[in-house]
Amino acid sequence: MDFIVEFYEAENGYCPVREFLDDLKKSDPDDFASVLAGLAKLRNRQYHREPLSKALRDGLFELRHVGKLNTRVLWFFMKGKRIVALHGIRNKGQAIALRDLKTAEERMRDWQRRKTI
Repeated sequence: MDFIVEFYEAENGYCPVREFLDDLKKSDPDDFASVLAGLAKLRNRQYHREPLSKALRDGLFELRHVGKLNTRVLWFFMKGKRIVALHGIRNKGQAIALRDLKTAEERMRDWQRRKTI
């Protein structure tokens, strides 16, 4: 059975990953296409490891794409073979800023609180 990939939405309907992808599509269509393909690949368990994906901490993972800038989508697993994309970032370095990790963790806790089956 394949996994389902969904995007985090705040209680007010704001979807940060969708907004991140919309901005990426305008600014860098090639990286956008690669990240979208990566998200589609996450439906298959074989891509839940490097080089496409990497475990970070506390149940968080990153989808990785190296291009002009490093593009990351932070995500986590939920029951029912669901993957929830939480936060998208672009940076020049390899490390993910602590503030981005904290943002993803806050969104993960919020989603789990509201969406646990």
